[in-house]
Amino acid sequence: MSIDRTPGQETPYWPAGPFKIRLPFVHYRFEWPDYFQGLLMCAVDLAAIPLMAELLGMPFEVALAIVMMNGVLYLLHHLLGDPVVPGWITPAIPLLMAYCSTFPEGPERVHALIAFQLMLGLFSIFIGVTGLAHRVVQAIPQAIKSGVIVGAGIAAVISVFQVGGRFDSFPFTISIAVGIAFYVIFSRHFAKLKNSNGLFNLIGKLGIFPIVALAIIVAPIFGEAPWPDIEWGISSPDFATLFAEYTVFGLGLPPLSMFLTAIPTVLATYIVLFGDVLQSKSILDEADALRTDEKIDYSPDRAHMIFGARNAAMSIAGPDVAMCGPLWSAMHVVIVERFTQGKKAMDSIFGGAGSFRWGTNTGLLLMPIVTLVQPILGIALALTLLIQGYVSVRIGIMEARSQRDLGIAGVVAAVLATRGAAWAFGVGVVLCILVYGRDFFRGEKDKTFVKDQPAAE
Repeated sequence: MSIDRTPGQETPYWPAGPFKIRLPFVHYRFEWPDYFQGLLMCAVDLAAIPLMAELLGMPFEVALAIVMMNGVLYLLHHLLGDPVVPGWITPAIPLLMAYCSTFPEGPERVHALIAFQLMLGLFSIFIGVTGLAHRVVQAIPQAIKSGVIVGAGIAAVISVFQVGGRFDSFPFTISIAVGIAFYVIFSRHFAKLKNSNGLFNLIGKLGIFPIVALAIIVAPIFGEAPWPDIEWGISSPDFATLFAEYTVFGLGLPPLSMFLTAIPTVLATYIVLFGDVLQSKSILDEADALRTDEKIDYSPDRAHMIFGARNAAMSIAGPDVAMCGPLWSAMHVVIVERFTQGKKAMDSIFGGAGSFRWGTNTGLLLMPIVTLVQPILGIALALTLLIQGYVSVRIGIMEARSQRDLGIAGVVAAVLATRGAAWAFGVGVVLCILVYGRDFFRGEKDKTFVKDQPAAE
């Protein structure tokens, strides 16, 4: 099926204020390869379940209900005109878990999560409606921004390798899976192999799915997880218990004090989140230049309104430790790469992103897929955290503009990973005042990085 589109123009849509409504088969061609890939990659969405069990003591079926609701809300992005594959706010997960862990387990900790996610959602909606995203981030000194992003990456790695952490539970499987994943995703050698071999090219396009599939086999071999006990039928999430014990419907609204104490963590999370928005725009700009037959309209303001609404809705109906982010970078890159191969490979970017997320939602409904990956969800989560940690440290360091920025960022990152967002911002502000004085907001710029060197003539 082909949807008529004037060359060089956007895929057809129904206008709705700042949104552009697009439906499958009506406005975009359904991309079956991306749908089937999504059908299997729902394993990564399910990896949020161990997080909620760890932080909130939540039963599997209750956490599954949250994952399924979040999955439905993922669809809002492409349906309302945001051409991305949305996901978690992965680098900020350890920050949020550390913050919530300061409250006693039970209703008080759930209230802390609700207050945080509701504030993050409303703040993001406000930023999107007013168009203030760039101004908010620019108001934060570059050294502090760098430190927050690096600290989020370090916190992600610590959460895996700390004593009693996930690595101690799955040492051999995580070592093998992470080693292969870093080689496949970041190695220059594998990048060359992809260009010369069809099999390696296919493996590269599948993102982390082959590694998750390998973990299903490796973990039982090393005795770190049982073999999957495949069940047939449709999954059965427990919405009744969710609403009664983990939402405002059963617990009531959090006290005002919790909204106030969540502010530093909300701000730290937003800095990380805004980096994903910039990454989305950068990837789509490159694709737009290569595919001149379809104009891609990516609006950061529209994205803010959508993921802000997702966070606000989930805070009420099913507070989510993984949060609602603007981008699943690994899969977004995979979808965009296929899109850039031409119209025959993928008619529209909305078809690829949308079909993939329709696929993940279907997978969550199927018990054979859910039970297949259930024993290794902790491994899939560790894999996601370590990849995101690598990316966050790299991006965070490049945010610094001088050697003094790097020094401040290192201290802020260490404080963030060990003492939380409030301490990190406090230390960062004091250090910027002491080091830069009147140039608190401006800081300084030198030629620490190659990116800051003058271009060769």
